Amino acid sequence: MDNKNTKEVTIKSYCDYVATITDKNNVHKKYHDQAYGFPILDDNELFGRLILEINQAGLSWNTILNKEENFRKAYSNFNIAKVAKYKEKDTARLLNDVGIIRNRLKVKAAINNAKVILSLQKEHGSFLNWLKKNSHLEKGEWTKLFKKTFTFTGGEIVNEFLMSIGYLRGAHTEGCPTYKKVLRSKPVWIQSKYS
Repeated sequence: MDNKNTKEVTIKSYCDYVATITDKNNVHKKYHDQAYGFPILDDNELFGRLILEINQAGLSWNTILNKEENFRKAYSNFNIAKVAKYKEKDTARLLNDVGIIRNRLKVKAAINNAKVILSLQKEHGSFLNWLKKNSHLEKGEWTKLFKKTFTFTGGEIVNEFLMSIGYLRGAHTEGCPTYKKVLRSKPVWIQSKYS
C-alpha cells in the first residue's frame, strides 16, 4: 500500500478524538459534551465520579463509560450513606456483579471512601465544601491530600477526578466547542477570573 497519498490523522487530545465521532449517542461524545470538566455540586454525584475514576485504573475509559449505569445501580445510586453501611454480603454481591469491575481493592476502596466522605460531611458540611476549602492546591498537593485521605487514589486518578469536575484545567482544548460551555458553568479553576 502506498502511504504517500494516505492522510494521517493525529489525535492529540480527548477533544480531537471526540471530534472524530459521528454517532451522537456514543458514550464518549455524551461524556465529553455534557459532563467532562463541568462542575458537580451534589456530594453523591461527586462520590460516583470518584468511584468511576478509581475503577478506570488499568482499564479503558470506554469500559467504564459503558458500565456507568451498572455502577450506579450496583452502588445504590452512589448514595454515600448507603454505601458506607455496606457489609461483607454487599462486598460479595459487588464482586459477583458482572456489570461492574469486580476488583476487591476497588470495591473496598468505594466502601471505605464513602465512610471517609461521611466524616468530611460531618466536619465540613459537605464533600463539596471540603473540595472548595482545598481548591487553592496545586496538582501535586491535591494528590498528596487525596492519598492521605482516601483509598486507591493515585496521581492519575486524582488528576482525572479533579479535571472532570472542574477543579483542574485541561479537560478541553480552547478550540473545542464544549470549552466555552464549561467556561460558562464557572468551574472552580477559573472562578478567580470572575471575582
